[in-house]
Amino acid sequence: MDKRVRLSAAGLMAMVIGSMVGVGVFSLPQALGKSTGVVGSLISWTITGSGMLILALIFQRLAWRKPELDVGVYTYARVGFGRYTGFLSAFGYWCASCLGNVAYLVLIKSALAIVVPSFGAGNTLSAIVSSSVMIWVFHFLILRGVKGSSIVNASMTVAKLFGLALFAVLVLASFRWQLFVANLWTSPEPSTAGLFAEVRKTMLGTAFVFLGVEGASVYSRHARERRDVGVATVLGFFCVLALMVIVTFLSYGVLPLEQLGALKNPSMAGVLSAAVGAWGAVVVKLGLLLSVLGSYLAWTLLAAEILHAAGQSRTMPAFLARENRNHVPVAALWMTSLVIQGFLIVTLFSKEAFTLAKEFTTSMSLIPYLLVAGYGVRLASSGESYAGQPWSRRVDFVLALAGCGYALFLVYAGGLHYLLMSTVLYTAATAWFYLAERRKGKRPVFTLRERWLFIVVLLAALVAFVDLARNHFSA
Repeated sequence: MDKRVRLSAAGLMAMVIGSMVGVGVFSLPQALGKSTGVVGSLISWTITGSGMLILALIFQRLAWRKPELDVGVYTYARVGFGRYTGFLSAFGYWCASCLGNVAYLVLIKSALAIVVPSFGAGNTLSAIVSSSVMIWVFHFLILRGVKGSSIVNASMTVAKLFGLALFAVLVLASFRWQLFVANLWTSPEPSTAGLFAEVRKTMLGTAFVFLGVEGASVYSRHARERRDVGVATVLGFFCVLALMVIVTFLSYGVLPLEQLGALKNPSMAGVLSAAVGAWGAVVVKLGLLLSVLGSYLAWTLLAAEILHAAGQSRTMPAFLARENRNHVPVAALWMTSLVIQGFLIVTLFSKEAFTLAKEFTTSMSLIPYLLVAGYGVRLASSGESYAGQPWSRRVDFVLALAGCGYALFLVYAGGLHYLLMSTVLYTAATAWFYLAERRKGKRPVFTLRERWLFIVVLLAALVAFVDLARNHFSA
């Protein structure tokens, strides 16, 4: 008898919200204020909200159409496009999860620098030692089982939603309509070209706050009812979208653009401090602490689940499929915690550790999202699971096609720098795929199409190396 813990729709929704509501929301006022005004933010949220809603609906519909496929963000890519593509999706998503957790740790330590000055910008030696303790405390908490981890995650999700609601109420009381109107544009003579450039700069930042929308899909094997996966995804998305929009637009009514853009992160602390006094910053930083702890837990669970699924299907080494007696993917969790620890140590040598981790996280998440949408296009095109449902098939095809377009637009908006850099990691990690396939011994490691895909990834990695060398020697 299977004794593993099953999550309700509410538990899955807490996983979605918990993984999305992290450090991103606390840095929104500064991130958007330095790039654009109210009008640009409205356009940015409309594009991001529409695009992410489409992706959420794709996850929902695929969960309905293919309930037998667990850990959708990886499995859809493997089933739709082959073993190596599935491997790249799993590895990219896992790396993004690990880097996202590093961003969380850096920001929380920078926020605590007001109490512990030696934490500095969050990547000093003392900050890294303190963050390392957090990594391993959560590691051993998760080892105790999914039930305990999900209860902690749900409790922290409720706490941080309460904190964000409190922020909205306090800032609304100090909201100035005249200042909001003055912040409509960044220039007294706005232009379409200038507005487009502003919006483009915000795309990765606004997309970052929605990373985790696939949380219920990744954890689908633990769901009581498979249909709950889709419901939790869409409801969680709308809840988070409302929070992000409220935080952004209320901030425009508290401080002028030049002051918003100059705020230190977490910039929500600066906004609330301007609204109610210095104690407001303390409230925000307490909320940030709860938010980071909950999001770190959620993302660690998601990262380990991806590796576990890849190990089960032997796309990655089989040892990653091992579970302990609490049904926790123990080998995958150890690998995840060790890599987070490694990335954290690397931040010692980065001047903009938080920004680097955030941008890299978003960039590496785009390819898995693109592949999920691509699988939706392929499934609707084939007609599989759509017998007698021509209208649903057409709707799903259009949704999936729009999802592909949005993911490609994000790649363009974010620029090629981080995408090219990620191919260096993909190339190095292909050794994992090679070893896993060689141990099967029944077929060639790469199909012809996969061989060409690897060549493309390798060439992109070489371009990234050349770019790194040129910048290093020209500096």
